[in-house]
This record gives sequence, structure tokens and C-alpha cells, in this order.
Amino acid sequence: MDYNGGVDTGLIATLSQKDFPPLLQEIPDAPKQLFVRGALPPPDTFLYIGIVGARAVSPYGRRACMSLISGLAGYPVCVVSGLALGTDAEAHKAALDAGLPTVAVLPSGVGDASIYPASNRGLAARILKEGGAVVSEYGREARAARWTFPARNRIMAGLSRAVLLIEASERSGTLITARLALDYNREILAVPHPIGSESGTGNNRLIRTGATLVRGSEDILEALGLISPGDPREARERELPPDADGDERAVWEAMAEPLTRDELIGRSGLSASRANIALSSLAIRGLIVERLGKVERA
Repeated sequence: MDYNGGVDTGLIATLSQKDFPPLLQEIPDAPKQLFVRGALPPPDTFLYIGIVGARAVSPYGRRACMSLISGLAGYPVCVVSGLALGTDAEAHKAALDAGLPTVAVLPSGVGDASIYPASNRGLAARILKEGGAVVSEYGREARAARWTFPARNRIMAGLSRAVLLIEASERSGTLITARLALDYNREILAVPHPIGSESGTGNNRLIRTGATLVRGSEDILEALGLISPGDPREARERELPPDADGDERAVWEAMAEPLTRDELIGRSGLSASRANIALSSLAIRGLIVERLGKVERA
């Protein structure tokens, strides 16, 4: 299955169910076969994590995706996503930039002319060139259709040890992958979003109902069993997530001691509206608490 050359000349390997990665073999609706261009990272060496999110990814979602995946560099992690516009593409790019293998699961065939979306064919070429894989259950020339997208999502969830939701609204199709992952007994991880952020209401609901809250890369590594809660790296990074924006950092740095909201806003140098948005975001992440009229770090 090793890929030789660019996306135009890649060989296609056909895997039967007995040759699938073990987790994919477990799902009740596994595909009959899988067509692979490139090389699937050995599942006995790498832990696969699915990354899903909105196509119309927000700046917050993009920043979180890039930061969280970059923090996985150096660990035996393979990023699985769907090559779609938005979060999927950001996840593949971040994995490649971090030196991690990545697998793109397609709703189309894996032939050059059928890779979907066409605008991400260059990204598919980069994935193959840098040692990843492009896979599908549809062979070479099949075209994407409405029903092939949820079918694609079940393969993503089936391959993955855990699925991380970067960004999803209440009615997002991304939640289909999360539900499939739950059906397959995979762990669901979710990035928290600020109060009032419509693009993240699906994430916050999943966290409320039991998904693992992800505040930094160390939460992903812990969920995958690659670090323990006592790891010094975790304690250091949990001081403030790497995807925190400038307003969140300003509020955090002003909070050297418990302060009233008015005192904290004054010390932060932010307007009241910007400081309150930052406070809401930090509270959702579980990083601050308000006790007896004062705000302090959790």
C-alpha cells in the first residue's frame, strides 16, 4: 500500500474485511471492502483519532483545531478526517504540519477525477506525498452522492479510537459522526464554545451530556491513554489552553488573585463586553469559578 509518486499515479490497494484495522472490523455495518491509496499507519503502533467539525469553520474553530493537533506532535497519533471543506481540511493540514500521519476517508472514489471535493485534490496529493492515505469503500471512479456522506462518516468513526468534535451547531450534520461513534462505543471529545456562539451549541450540548471536555492537547492524549493525569506536561499546559485568544489571556493574566468582576475588567484593560465574553468562555472551559462575588482560577 505504500504510495509512489503524486496523486496522479497512485496505486490502489483493495482490503477485505479481514485486513481492516481491528477497530473497523468491530462495527456492525463495516464496509465489504476498502480501497486505499497511500499507506495506512500500522494500527498496532498508531492510535487513530477522528476529527470532525463544521464546513463553515469559524476563526475560533480553526484556531482550536490547529492548536490541539499541533500539540499531538511526537506522539503515535494518526488523524482521521473526511477531506471536506472547513474543519476536515484544517485537521489534515494541521496533522501534516505537525509531522503526524493522516487518513482522508472519502464519500467518493479515490481516483484522481472523482476525489471530492475537487478543490481539495491538492490536499489529497500532499497527504499521499507525506505518507498518509486516502481511502473509500467506492473504488476509483464513483461520484459523491447525498447518501455517501453518512456512509463515509461511519468509516471515520469505525477507524477511530476516539472522535473529537471541533465545532458543531445544534443541527449540524457533524453530530451524525458523533452519534455513530457513540454507537460504536468510542470516546467522544468536544471543544467548548463561548456562550452565545451558535456554531458551538452542539459541542456544548455534548459536553453537558457526558462528552469529554477538551481544553488542550493533553486532554486528547489522556483520553487516548498516552499520558496520565499526573503528567507534568498536562499540569503545565492546563494553566491556559493554547487556543485561548488575546482577550482570554488578558483576563487570565489579570486574575492573579480572586477579584470582583468590576475589578477584573478594570485590570484586564478590556471593555466590559469583551471581558465578559472572555469570562464566559473561560467558565465554560472549567478554568475559572465565581465564589462569593469574586472570580478566581479553578
